[in-house]
Amino acid sequence: MRIKIQQNILHLLLVANVAEAFRVGSSCNNAPTRVTSLRSSTTDDQDATPIAAAAVVPKVVKKEKRFYIKNERENIAKKKDFLRGSGVFRNVKAEVTEDMRQQFDSEMMNEMKDTPNYMVERDGVEFFLAKDHGFCWGVERSINLAYSAVETFPESKVHITNELIHNPMVNDRLHSKNVNFIQKDEDNNKDFTQIQEGDVVMLPAFGATLDEMKLLDEKNVKVVDTTCPWVAKVWNTVHTHQVRGLTSVIHGKYAHEETMATKSMAETYICVKDVEEAEYLADFILTAEEGDDGRKKEFMEKFSKSCSSHFDPHKHLQKIGLANQTTMYKKETRAIGQLLQKTIMSKFGPDLINEHYYEFDTICDATQVRQDAVDELCNMHDDAQQPSLDFILVVGGFDSSNTCHLLEIPQMRGVTSYHINAADCIQAENKIRHRTVAGEVIEDEGPFLTEDMLWSTDQVTGEKTKNLLRVGVTSGASTPDKEVQDALGRIMMLNKLSEAGIELGGEKESELLEEAQ
Repeated sequence: MRIKIQQNILHLLLVANVAEAFRVGSSCNNAPTRVTSLRSSTTDDQDATPIAAAAVVPKVVKKEKRFYIKNERENIAKKKDFLRGSGVFRNVKAEVTEDMRQQFDSEMMNEMKDTPNYMVERDGVEFFLAKDHGFCWGVERSINLAYSAVETFPESKVHITNELIHNPMVNDRLHSKNVNFIQKDEDNNKDFTQIQEGDVVMLPAFGATLDEMKLLDEKNVKVVDTTCPWVAKVWNTVHTHQVRGLTSVIHGKYAHEETMATKSMAETYICVKDVEEAEYLADFILTAEEGDDGRKKEFMEKFSKSCSSHFDPHKHLQKIGLANQTTMYKKETRAIGQLLQKTIMSKFGPDLINEHYYEFDTICDATQVRQDAVDELCNMHDDAQQPSLDFILVVGGFDSSNTCHLLEIPQMRGVTSYHINAADCIQAENKIRHRTVAGEVIEDEGPFLTEDMLWSTDQVTGEKTKNLLRVGVTSGASTPDKEVQDALGRIMMLNKLSEAGIELGGEKESELLEEAQ
C-alpha cells in the first residue's frame, strides 16, 4: 500500500515536470522543436514508468511594420525647424494681435453684434447680420502665425506656398510685408527654385501636400505651419481609411488647395465634387461587373484627374470611407454619405456595412454655423411676421469655397443675393460686380439698388415715399469685418444719394460717391 502511494506521488511530480517543460518551451522564441522523454527518479529503472512528452514550440514570425503616410508627415513635423502653434511666437503675439485688431475690426459690425437681433439702422438702411459670420478661429490663428513669422525673422527671406487664405485684403497685407508668394504655372506646378537654404517658408491655412513638405525638408529651411487644425483632422480621417484598408472618397474640388493636400495624405482616393458625381460612383458600385472594360474606361475618363494614379474602380470601390473638404456645403456632404451608405448596404448587405463603409464628419464647425446662420436670414425673409429682406449680401473671396456655399443657400431658397469679394464691387454707377453660383463673375447691366427697393409710389396721387431698405449680411470665414463695413458704407451712400434726389448712376452721383469713399 505504501509503495502504491509513493508511485502516485511520483506520478504527480512527473506530470508537473511535463507541464513546466511546455511552459518553458512556449516562452522561448525560435526554440527548435524537441521531444523529451521523462522517467521516474527511482533507482529501479525496470519499475520506473516512462512518460513521453512532446513540447512543440511554435515559430514566431516577426511582422514587418506597415508604412503609413501619416508617419512620414509626423516625422517631418517633429523636426526643430518645423514651427507650428502660437507658443513658438509668444514674444510677438500681443503686438501682432493688436495689429490685426486695428486692421480688421469694424465699429459698425461690433455694434450689430451687441444688439439682441443683430440689427442696426443707418442712413435709412436696416442691416440684419447673420449671427455667425466672418473670421473663424482657424483663420485668425493662421493670420497670427503668418504675421508673427514675419516679425520674428525680419532678416530672412520669407515665402508662402500659396495664398494664406482666400481673401484679397489679407494677402495684400502679406505682399506689403515683402512675403514672396510661390508662383504657379497653368498646371498648378509651383516653382520652388527661388527658395534657398535658411529661408523661412510658410504653409497656408489649407495645408500643403506631402511632396511639398518633403521638398522643403530637404532644402533645410524653417517651415511655419499655419494649417488649420480642422484640415489636419481630415488628414487623420484618411489615415484611418488607410489603416482599415479603405479607399477615401473625398467630397471636394480636386484642384482646391486643401483637397490637394488631403489627397497627398491618402493612399487610395477618389474625389467627387457633388451629389451628381457621387450618384455616378454609386451606380458603378451596384451595376458594373468585373471584366467590363468599357464601363471601367468610361469611369476612369470621368475621374482621370480626381483619383489616385493606381485607382481601379472594380477593386477600390469594394471598401470605402468618406472624408471631405472642410468648407463644402454640409447638407450635400451628408446627402453623399447617406447615398454611399445605402449603396454599400445594397451591395453587401446591412450585416457587412461596417466592413465596407466608414464615415466620420469632418465639416468644420465654423462652416456649419455660418451656413445655419444664413438659413436663419432666409427664414426671416420668408416669415410674414418679420421684415422681408430686399437682398442678402455675401462678402468674401471669389475663390473662397466656404463663401461660395453661403451664396448657394439663399439662391436655392429664392432670396435675391449677391456675392462680392471687396467693397469696390459696389460701384458708383449703381452697378454691382458679383460672382454667380455657377462661378462666373459678372457685372449687372441693370441698377443694383432698384427704384422698387428705394421708393413706393401712390397709385392714385403718384406721390413717392422713401422705403426703408433692408439688407441681410453675411461673410465667409476668411473675410475681415472691416471689409464688410466698407461694402455696407457704399450701400448707405447710394441710398442717401437717392433720398437726396440725385439720380443713381448719373455723373453727379458717381462723383459724390467716389468723393465720399
